[in-house]
Amino acid sequence: MAQVVIRNIDDAAIRRLKSRAARKGISLERELRTILAEAARVDRTDFVERAAAFRRKLAGRRHSDSTTLIRKDRDR
Repeated sequence: MAQVVIRNIDDAAIRRLKSRAARKGISLERELRTILAEAARVDRTDFVERAAAFRRKLAGRRHSDSTTLIRKDRDR
């Protein structure tokens, strides 16, 4: 496994991260590992591809006008 050193992190950010880890009952190191792993998993290219596939799946279907639905909901 690789190791990374990050310098000059804002003290307030570290306090918030420590607090977040404490609420979960885990170490700061584990919380940071989780955050980094999640950030590495998120890939905009993957999102764009999934969105395009979803649009293709819905192509040709008739959709209701969301403006009308929102207005009906607000008028309740």
